[in-house]
Amino acid sequence: MALQTITWMSAFLCLAQVCSMPMPCQLQGQLVRITHNLLRDMGGHFPLECLQENVFMAFPATAFATSGAPQLSSSGAKAIYETLKNIDTLFGADDLPTKWDQQKLENFQNIVYRQIEESKCMMSSVDTRDYLIRAEGLNTYFGNIATVLKEKNFSYCAWEVVRKELLFTLQFILEHNSDSLLWANRT
Repeated sequence: MALQTITWMSAFLCLAQVCSMPMPCQLQGQLVRITHNLLRDMGGHFPLECLQENVFMAFPATAFATSGAPQLSSSGAKAIYETLKNIDTLFGADDLPTKWDQQKLENFQNIVYRQIEESKCMMSSVDTRDYLIRAEGLNTYFGNIATVLKEKNFSYCAWEVVRKELLFTLQFILEHNSDSLLWANRT
């Protein structure tokens, strides 16, 4: 009887130890991929009727530069976090396209918000040495995106330009910075 009690107590203590371990403060790769896929699938291909309104926006690849390191610095990871915050701000507008799949749009917004909320802890571990340069590039890029929306009165085609840019951004993160994301069961 005593052996059984000790066994149960040991099992309980091990379980309590495992459950109380802190979660890593890292963006989840699978959620970034789902975010990309929802954004891609909510509207289909870039509409032909919007080709005239398509504008070039210089992408700030240097904001995500890894300097040859296998993992992104804390300021680089913060750049991804700030990208998600900017996406959330853009999609906080009331004038979102009704032509897009509304369920996918809602799921997209919820997952972006979830990633931001679950990764707030990244804010305290920022390497400020190079973050200001990264932040400047991101601010310019997302400022240009917001300007396009405003200048085109939040039209459907303006939103398609935004969606195209954000798809490129998320794809870039997935292809060039996936080592900085947390992946479940990745081999």
